[in-house]
Amino acid sequence: MLVTDPKINVEKNGFLNIELDPELDLFAEIERLKKEKNAIILAHYYQEPDIQDVADYIGDSLGLAQKAEQTDADMIVFAGVHFMAETAKILNPTKKVVIPDLKAGCSLSDSCPPPLFEQFKQKHPDHLVISYINCSAGIKALSDIICTSSNAQKIVESLPKEQKIIFAPDKNLGAYINKVTGRNMVLWNGACMVHEIFSVEKITKLKLRHPNAKVIAHPECEEPVLKLADFIGSTTQLLKYTEKDNSQEYIVATETGILHQMIKSNPHKTFIPAPPDNACACNDCPHMKRNTLEKIYLCMEYEMPEILMDEELRLAAKKPIDRMLELSAQFGLI
Repeated sequence: MLVTDPKINVEKNGFLNIELDPELDLFAEIERLKKEKNAIILAHYYQEPDIQDVADYIGDSLGLAQKAEQTDADMIVFAGVHFMAETAKILNPTKKVVIPDLKAGCSLSDSCPPPLFEQFKQKHPDHLVISYINCSAGIKALSDIICTSSNAQKIVESLPKEQKIIFAPDKNLGAYINKVTGRNMVLWNGACMVHEIFSVEKITKLKLRHPNAKVIAHPECEEPVLKLADFIGSTTQLLKYTEKDNSQEYIVATETGILHQMIKSNPHKTFIPAPPDNACACNDCPHMKRNTLEKIYLCMEYEMPEILMDEELRLAAKKPIDRMLELSAQFGLI
């Protein structure tokens, strides 16, 4: 391994820019580091297949938050985006939380700056704030309850019908929850770049070419896409649906990383990524895909970049997450 000072340009690059021996067995080295450092790798479904294959746990935002809360590891390696690693640190202040690339951000989280949201919240003083977990620690600290796409509907339905609610930051998920619950939540105008660019026209053409295929979609998609869907659900719910459903073909309207687990669980079925409204055939999150196996190894070896957080902010952000985890346990979402 050719090593320079590992701290050089970490803040600038967001990751450790160290040249590795091309013959290094990264899979074996990562397993070694897990044992030596009592480390656990938590990976989101949208990570590349190699990262999913070395992970100790793969899940959506709810499952990852639950696993982060439960782990007895000394070091949490979070293969996801920045707000997810932040959530792990919020729940584990005494553990070291590292992320392969600090610049693995989130367009949805970025669409809701805390100072602007605080002004928005002040305009609706009698509203309870439910925030989708895809947001910064600053937004979580301004919230009453955090939710994920797995539990949002149940959390909203658990509140009195007369309770006024602000839902942030995803307007598409909020609109979907309004529709299925009959509520009229006030929505912050944020969205996920990945789920907003699916092409209704291209999906319709795919349906014509694959008449037996079912369209399954994440509720972060825009309403015209959701209208085409045979099933709408969180990433985990989409995966479970394909495992239980009898169909043999699916057009999948969410980030393509989930297809790896769908194919592993259903090797005899066909999964077609729903195309975006551009020249690409499938839809990848550029932030999720910043993480690589090399970066996983380096952040474990050097234990950086590390997620650090002001304690006052952490405690404020933890309260609505704790509320979500309590409610999820009550609902049996484990």
